[in-house]
Amino acid sequence: MNLSRYLLLTLAPLALSGLTPLASASTDDCQFNLSQPVLDYGLMNRAIRPDAAAERHLGERPLSLTLSCAQPIDMSLFYRAMAATAERFHFAERGSYQVRIRDAVLDGQSVEIGLIAGAGQPPTETASNLIWRPEHGIVPVQAGVPMQGRSFSAQLELTAWVQEQGMQVRDAVTWETFGVFDAIGAGRTREATLRARFAPAACEPVLSNGGVVDFGTLSKKDLNADKDTRLPPRSLTLMVGCDAPASFALIMHDNRSGSATLDSEFYYGLGKDSRGNKIGQYSLNVDPAGANADGFARLYRTDSSTAGTAWSTGSANPIPIGQTRYLAFTDNAGSNASPVLIQNLSTTVTVDAVIAPTNSLDLSTAIELDGAGTIEIIYL
Repeated sequence: MNLSRYLLLTLAPLALSGLTPLASASTDDCQFNLSQPVLDYGLMNRAIRPDAAAERHLGERPLSLTLSCAQPIDMSLFYRAMAATAERFHFAERGSYQVRIRDAVLDGQSVEIGLIAGAGQPPTETASNLIWRPEHGIVPVQAGVPMQGRSFSAQLELTAWVQEQGMQVRDAVTWETFGVFDAIGAGRTREATLRARFAPAACEPVLSNGGVVDFGTLSKKDLNADKDTRLPPRSLTLMVGCDAPASFALIMHDNRSGSATLDSEFYYGLGKDSRGNKIGQYSLNVDPAGANADGFARLYRTDSSTAGTAWSTGSANPIPIGQTRYLAFTDNAGSNASPVLIQNLSTTVTVDAVIAPTNSLDLSTAIELDGAGTIEIIYL
């Protein structure tokens, strides 16, 4: 009796475990595959000028899907991804993409495709080539009737777009988004990744004469003993070249920080004499009347004290390049819109230098004007 009870207890789980493969045989015999799990739209070429349209076409990428099972099943497929519009899916912050399906084959025969709002529902649209709408599925159909089968395949085209604003990045960035193809009858899913990379425009500033400003040799009699002496202005040409139209601003760093005789956003130091006295200061001034860029008939200056979140009204008045205050250009006088996109800029910059009173300097030895600054491009 004890032996029989022991055998009954062990036989029960053996019988249950033997039934498990039979219950899942239909889904275990299905294979669902994508031709490529990652669709890469590549690096956006920053040397291409912006399109006139509000969005840039990133291209099309093909994708094949196949679903095969040992027994006929419901071949409905759903694509799970965030919707952007009624016909597009969301691609990062400023992008979208569309999925088009065509060339459907069921058990070796070409079939049409039905668009369905839910599993088991009748098609709302039937065609041999249609857009796979968000929150919808597709199903193979013949004569308008959804069909089951053992093998189903189709070709997809995934077309992506990005708004032009999305191309204007300060740093290199990679966009990725994910979608899941769901074969509900087979209990199988496959994930697809869409990827695109964006790089900022590269701009290079160049100053004429190698950026050297020479005031010549000055003698003590040329300078004021008890007040500042303003030196004759000197001019350079500043050129900014970008590999694509870009929105940028200018600032300048004082390489002789702490040596300007006046502490100001717009003044830079001329170094110190042998006893540590401040020699003087200078500013670098831009007159928009002498600026030209690309095909603009006229440029106006605009500036921002909020790191580009707000801009001053476009003006024709000269302005010095600041250390933290952004200086940029617009083609619209009286507007406080953002700076225009510029690829090639040329403007005159005027260096105004001031020497401190000689009675505050050590003139026992020759003094070298030792001003130095670095112009920086800020990408907006």
